[in-house]
Amino acid sequence: MFENVKTIFFDFDGCLHDSTKIFLPAFNKAYNYLVKLGQAPKKKWNEEEVGHKLGFNCFDIWNGVAPNAEETVISHCIEIVSQEQNRLIQTNQAVLFDGAIDTLKYLKNKGYKLVFVSNCRTYYKEAHAKVFGLDEIFSEMACAQDYDNIPKHEIVKNIMQRYEMDMVMIGDRFHDIDAGKKNGIMTIGSLQGYSLPNELDSADVCIEKITDLKKIL
Repeated sequence: MFENVKTIFFDFDGCLHDSTKIFLPAFNKAYNYLVKLGQAPKKKWNEEEVGHKLGFNCFDIWNGVAPNAEETVISHCIEIVSQEQNRLIQTNQAVLFDGAIDTLKYLKNKGYKLVFVSNCRTYYKEAHAKVFGLDEIFSEMACAQDYDNIPKHEIVKNIMQRYEMDMVMIGDRFHDIDAGKKNGIMTIGSLQGYSLPNELDSADVCIEKITDLKKIL
């Protein structure tokens, strides 16, 4: 199925990045701010709960958590998460899935063009690029904030004209499969991430972990 693939689009959180390691403490810190304002009930979130929020853009996450909060409050929650995650990244607490870098380097050495496409913010993309050397592996790194937070399928549509067909989109959430399907490219769902049961059923192929890509590409 993938023998003619030239370009691979990668989601980041839940696909390459074990994101809850830094997102959980940052999310809880912002949520506690909502609690202090009386905008949310007291609650301690766990890794599984916040993991299912990953893959959405930051505005969708916080509008879902606090639908009645004012825009300034939502913006401050986003800023709290940004500052805390950036601190954790800079202190080397961000973790990629085992074998992620080796798999990316394997694919690049095979001649594939690798493209990073994430619903993250610009600081997040740049901080991880620096810590893990991602800008030396990916031909391009695009994130939602760079494109005014438009849906991922629209970001891919903007980017794909610069690369060779055939293409494949790899990710762990329905946004990623949707981005491939709406642009007429193949899809690989990664079960290693934060998908809900049956969320990736429409993917052309599913893999258990990121290193499995070496078996099919």
